[in-house]
Amino acid sequence: MFAPTLTGLGERSHLMSGTITLDTHIADVVNVIRWESLDGFVLVGHSYGGWIISGAAEQVEKKIASIVFLDAFMPENGQRVLDTNSPRSRAEIEEAMKRAEVSRPAPHPSVWKVNEKDQPWVQEKFTAQPIGVAFTPIRLTGARERVQKKTYVRATGYDNPNFERAYAKVKADPSWRTFEMPCGHEVMIDMPERTAEVLLAAA
Repeated sequence: MFAPTLTGLGERSHLMSGTITLDTHIADVVNVIRWESLDGFVLVGHSYGGWIISGAAEQVEKKIASIVFLDAFMPENGQRVLDTNSPRSRAEIEEAMKRAEVSRPAPHPSVWKVNEKDQPWVQEKFTAQPIGVAFTPIRLTGARERVQKKTYVRATGYDNPNFERAYAKVKADPSWRTFEMPCGHEVMIDMPERTAEVLLAAA
């Protein structure tokens, strides 16, 4: 299993800069696939990660056996992250730009409806988010739809109109498998065992 850390985040937070874009993060994932010689794998994207796996699929489509959107965005061709950001996120980006800063702070875990017990640990692990990812239009030709196995997982305890639209769209498509999980947005924290079961089922 590989869990790539995106440039500027987590243990790579020391690489935060104003040059980070959506394409940077797509390259982070694509390069792990290429340099680790991965083939026939399950590609999973959570939340913003839906943008990344959609873009990655355009470059490594033939290597992907299954793709999973884990309570994630499913962008359309030409969209920018900014186009789907919440009013809160947009305000944070605008404030960062006014201050000539290249990142915005992560919100409190309660925003994502993380269970109260795990909120302190989650908050400790959060890092600032590069604002440059918000402005790059994504280039899509339908690669993610051409992947043979496709799954969408919806966290029913977290309201998000973007996720609701994506879920409704794929639920009506027989080529997709769908699952609902009664928890907050961070499904792998709130319901780790069930998340593992769903991912194994998607393989």
